[in-house]
Amino acid sequence: MSDPTVAGALRATRLGRQFEGRRALWACDIDIAAGSITALVGPNGAGKSTLLQLAAGLLRPSTGEIRVLGHAPGSREAREDTAFLAQDRPLFARFTVADTLRLGRRLNRRWDQDAAERLVRAGNIPLDARIGSLSGGNRTRVALAMTLGKRAGLLLLDEPLADLDPLARHEITALLMAEAAEHGTSIVMSSHVLAELDEVCDRVLLLRDGTVRLCGDIQELCDGHTRLTGRADPIETDGLPHGFDRTAVVHAARTGRQVTALVRHPATGAAPLPGADDRWIAETPTMENLLLAYLRAPHPTTSATTSATAPEGAAA
Repeated sequence: MSDPTVAGALRATRLGRQFEGRRALWACDIDIAAGSITALVGPNGAGKSTLLQLAAGLLRPSTGEIRVLGHAPGSREAREDTAFLAQDRPLFARFTVADTLRLGRRLNRRWDQDAAERLVRAGNIPLDARIGSLSGGNRTRVALAMTLGKRAGLLLLDEPLADLDPLARHEITALLMAEAAEHGTSIVMSSHVLAELDEVCDRVLLLRDGTVRLCGDIQELCDGHTRLTGRADPIETDGLPHGFDRTAVVHAARTGRQVTALVRHPATGAAPLPGADDRWIAETPTMENLLLAYLRAPHPTTSATTSATAPEGAAA
């Protein structure tokens, strides 16, 4: 576990949020270290946007508590040091790009005009163009310029890459990595593009059914699992070998005569491979392998976290 005396980027304890009796989030324990770039992933309706809005102070928890950089969301300290990019990119359509950046400068004490303008000019966007006339990708670029120009300690980004072309996505992810490295900025970004998150993020938070299924350092989580591929056992329905520890299986997929399974390691760190002989291929999963397995698991009953003392642990 991280040091409780040091303010993390985002911490939540038994966090929950209901909408008219429907649980969007429940019993979420989250600990995201300061200075990290965290991938927030999960299927539609998992609670990703709700969590980001809670962290931004736009919603209040129904249960539990949440802190950003050691402060309550919505407090003066949190507002000054948190920047939120919403999924709908809320910009004034009649403003020009220059008007929009000028507004950012007037509203934010630590505004970095040069950084904001560089991001806009890199997209060849005229400063006198009206926001309403821009393409979706260019509106996203201006919204990102407003977010980065604030020079906040924590960036909360809801699908920041969704409207960008592949070249712009590569540019923005490189910019986010540089932002974290040069300024110690903490970033939490949601996305459905798992392969791109693997290139930029060092931590992951996976939500499913409104609660946390994975949270921790990506490399430690990957090292705490094994991906097995082998010939399916014709007798067993799932294709896994007889005597295999199925309680450790996150997800298994059988295709014809072959079966692939993602397996959790026990807390001791020893790989649970009873029943799998040397005819099976065992490898460390990629982040995409890991996340897809947890997303595909039919009835998730466990969550995995990582800490400094225990590379991988499972808890009910």
